[in-house]
Amino acid sequence: MVSAELVKRLPKVELHCHLDGSLRVDSMIDMAQADNITLPSMRPDDLLNKLSFKDKRGSLEEYLEAFDITLSVLQAPDNLERAAFELIEDVAEENVKYIEVRYSPILHTQQDMTPAESIDAVHAGLKRGEKEFGVQSGIIVCGIRNISPETSLKLADLTVQYKNKGVVGFDLAGAEENFPAKHHQEAFYMILNHNINATIHAGEAFGPTSIHQAIHHCGAHRIGHGTRLKEDTSLMNYVNDHRIPLEISLTSNWHTRSIRSLKYHPLKFYYEQGLRVTLNTDNRLISDTTLTKEYMLAHELFGFDLFDFREFIITAAKSAFIHHAERKILTQNIADELEGEFGLKSQYIEY
Repeated sequence: MVSAELVKRLPKVELHCHLDGSLRVDSMIDMAQADNITLPSMRPDDLLNKLSFKDKRGSLEEYLEAFDITLSVLQAPDNLERAAFELIEDVAEENVKYIEVRYSPILHTQQDMTPAESIDAVHAGLKRGEKEFGVQSGIIVCGIRNISPETSLKLADLTVQYKNKGVVGFDLAGAEENFPAKHHQEAFYMILNHNINATIHAGEAFGPTSIHQAIHHCGAHRIGHGTRLKEDTSLMNYVNDHRIPLEISLTSNWHTRSIRSLKYHPLKFYYEQGLRVTLNTDNRLISDTTLTKEYMLAHELFGFDLFDFREFIITAAKSAFIHHAERKILTQNIADELEGEFGLKSQYIEY
């Protein structure tokens, strides 16, 4: 029987989680009071209603407006470190074994904090969380589509500097329509030439041509969302043949109108086609979700059972942006726990 209680206990991996979209409301209020920052409300319930979409829907651009508020309290190293640490504490409660946390250092420089200092702060918080709760993590640096390609190039250079120092990958996020990935090609040349992994938000607010650019112009190793991939069968077959994982976030895809209805989300279709699909929260605060909620939503919508969840989890572990030897250990440890504690017997695992 699938229940939220049981799913919460499953060992899990999350590959697509934005730090600035996953804050605790109480912590935001503490930070604002300490730093004399004005928020829309200093009452937790009111602020949560302001920030979380819950039953609302809007464009991706409207969804991203909430980040102006969360970013306002993340302009000091101490606050970034706290946010990173608390995120690890939160995911540890649902038995997440490994998480990749993404954010854009360029968005945290309003009060003279340098991009490098922001990475140091986030890394310190993640490592402190790992020491206390045992959750492994990595940082994905985000370029922003609607900010200049020159800025993305600087962020790519910063990613190179922090390779093997907490940063595991590079991403391109932000408003998708009218801001094609190919304009940021030079940044991805630098990333790929330094043997760093790349993931790109694509096919969320724009069609499969966006995914095509992410893969063929920018060399993405994973695709964030990819809800529109099904519209191009040839491209979908290419993604499947090359085992390019999709980072699926059901709730946020509904919030941003990437799908007309949750029951029409292509997750089940992708899974049945054999694509590598993973489940993620995207933004825990803005979408008012957890990884457990995302798995339960997949169960309620499409009837996925625990054996399907095992496939999602193992796929996510195999798709992590860590070295093969580490990935193999992570995957095997999770497979052993799934079999030993939950009776989800291990099958052949293709590392």
